Amino acid sequence: MKKVTVIILLSIGVIVPVLARQAEQDIPTFQSNVRFAPLHIYLDSGNKLLAAYQFELKAAAGQIKIVGVEGGQHEAFEDAPYYDPAALANDRIIIAAFNTGSELPKGRTRIATIHLQIIGDAEPDYELKLTVAADADAKEIPAKISFEKGE
Repeated sequence: MKKVTVIILLSIGVIVPVLARQAEQDIPTFQSNVRFAPLHIYLDSGNKLLAAYQFELKAAAGQIKIVGVEGGQHEAFEDAPYYDPAALANDRIIIAAFNTGSELPKGRTRIATIHLQIIGDAEPDYELKLTVAADADAKEIPAKISFEKGE
């Protein structure tokens, strides 16, 4: 019986360090820098009332993943806007919203916040393109779109 116990203890003494080394080799090291940040989107419609808009956002450089979209600051656009889920697969997003009410914003207003997962150390360069902005009569109005990075 003592012989069997000694053999088992010796076997454990040899096998455990080998298994521990093997386990260390099998564990992948994940050192990629990942962080989350909001990107606030603003539209300036000047002195015109803003009733509808559509824009596209994508990363021209850097690696991002879009993880959420929320509405704007004015009550006309406080609900999350519509977006194309298929576009998310290409790390870009097409967003649109409209409001047929009478209380509409004019001037510069935050229309959406896009929540991003930023992968890697490189700061992304964003490409933001306004497709259209319109008033309550569905007439296109001149407007300027911009963004601010959040923390």
